[in-house]
Amino acid sequence: MAELKLMKGNEAFGEALIREGVDGYFGYPITPQSEVIEYLMTELTHERTGMVTLQAESEIAAINMVYGAAASGKKSATSSSSPGISLKQEGISYLAGAELPCLMLNVVRGGPGLGTIQPSQADYFQATKGGGHGDYHMYVLAPASVQEMADFVEDGFDIAYKYKTPVMLLSDGVIGQMMEKVMIKEQKPRLTDQEIHEKHGDWATIGRIGGRERNIITSLYLKSDQMEEHNQKLQAKYKKMEEDDCRWEEIQTEDADYIIVAYGSSARISQKTIQLAREKGIKLGVLRPITLFPFPKKPISELANRVKGFLAVEMSAGQLVEDVRLTVNGKVKVEHFGRNGGIIPSPVEVLEAIEKLIKE
Repeated sequence: MAELKLMKGNEAFGEALIREGVDGYFGYPITPQSEVIEYLMTELTHERTGMVTLQAESEIAAINMVYGAAASGKKSATSSSSPGISLKQEGISYLAGAELPCLMLNVVRGGPGLGTIQPSQADYFQATKGGGHGDYHMYVLAPASVQEMADFVEDGFDIAYKYKTPVMLLSDGVIGQMMEKVMIKEQKPRLTDQEIHEKHGDWATIGRIGGRERNIITSLYLKSDQMEEHNQKLQAKYKKMEEDDCRWEEIQTEDADYIIVAYGSSARISQKTIQLAREKGIKLGVLRPITLFPFPKKPISELANRVKGFLAVEMSAGQLVEDVRLTVNGKVKVEHFGRNGGIIPSPVEVLEAIEKLIKE
């Protein structure tokens, strides 16, 4: 049955994996997301649902275990934080190229390099522009609450299997470590091998059940024309994501003169800035991208036709702002406000940046 619990974001993600009926989680500890694997180990997932939880010998091993499980039609997941995701990039590119569904969580920490264990949003480029080699994208969801850390597990797997694609939840150390009330959904049964055969037998490597032809899963196409055809198929899939499954939230944008574009924890901070700004007579709204890929180009472009300016707020030196500028396409001014190194901006700092934008 559904339960209301007080949980950390990382714990809520772990519990949601169990309730989703996931077959296997393959991970490796790294702060600030280590609670995911710790929670799954503590909950004795195999005894509860038959789910396998395995600490691999490295992040590279973990992502290739995800590949193997996903290739057999099983629901598979992993999680890590910035440097760990970097180590997984080759495997992520393979998953995208082989069109395999899986779910990944990145609880972003400050960088570059080993950086800090404090929160950051500086992995935006890595998540939305591919990160690994080749022309590919992941579907990227940006949770802004502990509840969404749980809810986006189900949403993520729905998208992963709809498009046969890896899906990433791009979180950060704020959302991963904070505690909130969260409604955890009812337990879903894990699919049996027969049910996997019935649902995914046209592509999954599940043996020659009933004497059917074998399935071959690969991202290797040695002939250039075949590789181009495969790439065109992938690009058509990404276009379909943009058309059908782009998600965003608009907060007090109806009468706004200025718009903050922010995701995740920065969007939560910016909601308080709205209140402070409107108390001073500044009509401010927030557009929160829920999917970072596909990026909500249409609503931002429509807002650009009537507002006076945009401010991209993010915990980075400026990554999200590039997509906002490309979308606005010079119609109005787009400025950036960011903190990095693990420093979380305050609503007052964001308001000061809005006031500076207005004066310029």
